[in-house]
Amino acid sequence: MKITEVQAFLMSYPFAEPVRLPFYGGERTVIKRDAMLIRVKTDNGLVGYAPGPAHERAQHEIHGVIRSFLLGKDPRKWAELKFTGDLELTKTYCAVEIALIDLAARFEGCALSELIGGRKRDRIKLYGSAGMYMSPEGYAAEAAIIAKMGFTAYKMRPALGPELDLETVRQMRKAVGPDVGLMIDAHSWWRMGDKSYSLKTVMQLMREIAKFNPTWLEEPMPPDDHAAYRRLRAQKIVPIATGEHEQDEAGFYDLIETGAADYIQMDVCCQGGFAMGQRVFAAVQKKGLRFAFHSWGTALEVLAAAHLGVCWPGEVVEWLEYPVYAEPGRKVMYPWPLAGEILREPLAIERGDLIVPKGHGLGVEIDEHVIEKYPFIPGPWSYFRLDSPPETVAVTGDHSLKWVAAEHKV
Repeated sequence: MKITEVQAFLMSYPFAEPVRLPFYGGERTVIKRDAMLIRVKTDNGLVGYAPGPAHERAQHEIHGVIRSFLLGKDPRKWAELKFTGDLELTKTYCAVEIALIDLAARFEGCALSELIGGRKRDRIKLYGSAGMYMSPEGYAAEAAIIAKMGFTAYKMRPALGPELDLETVRQMRKAVGPDVGLMIDAHSWWRMGDKSYSLKTVMQLMREIAKFNPTWLEEPMPPDDHAAYRRLRAQKIVPIATGEHEQDEAGFYDLIETGAADYIQMDVCCQGGFAMGQRVFAAVQKKGLRFAFHSWGTALEVLAAAHLGVCWPGEVVEWLEYPVYAEPGRKVMYPWPLAGEILREPLAIERGDLIVPKGHGLGVEIDEHVIEKYPFIPGPWSYFRLDSPPETVAVTGDHSLKWVAAEHKV
């Protein structure tokens, strides 16, 4: 079996009207959502798929470098292939590698998870993720919707200023009761220009938020400031989560070894792939911490992460992020139909858990009609306008890329 084709398809879903989201210190405007589908074919007609980093640089890397490396190779030898490149190119290759493993598993007639360690369980706990820059009442209503859908936890993104952020948590807890988990993704708190929260403000907020028993507080300080995270966690006020913006493997180990977080997060589809994920999980287990997947893309991305997650016990790999987008009759966040339409059948969710399919490879059928239905629109998908200092920043690519790159300023 030899590889004959390697392709990366970029797709875009443009919003009919820009989604404008005022926050404490500026406004975010979302104009579209992008996705990448990676497809690898072999000379015996088998096809493997993977989600990929949704930006043009990764597509150029796949078509210009990675394809040349893989053509003629046997995907069953995926673990022996020694691809070399710089850090970002290697991350992109690791996304393509998921398609190779999908191919190998389809050939062997087994689930992908059986080739990457063997599954320890058939389901993984999901948290419903939505909530962007709303009023306290809006967050509370959305939390209730997520809980009613059967998810046992809800993640949101506060950005209203310290007083209203605290009021938001109070209203959410009242809306869902004591048994639904609340994850507070505070990555906006350090992205507000001159209004960004200080370490002192974050600690004060933590003490007040702790009264409402959050599952974790995520990224309340700049993610490269590991010392700040160590100080926050040392207070033992609320569990701390971080990791989705780590740029290399060493960063994860520093978080783990130095006690900077209770929950380590990683997007395996764009931060380093399955093998790196396994190594991070092992380090998490050794330190008695927990892992929670970051997954802010399509249903295919969620599924790929799930296959890796079920190879580990739930007390190590505990949570998988499930983005909940708006649909007719479901008023949450914003619509992104491409996220679900990429699969021919929806994922099986039971009592808030994802049931990981046992079919060959990833265990699902990809609907390639999305490639033509959602043609790619070049350019940034989101803009941030800061009031002070006055600045507008354009964001391209996946959420786990560095926040403000100079070439993205407009």
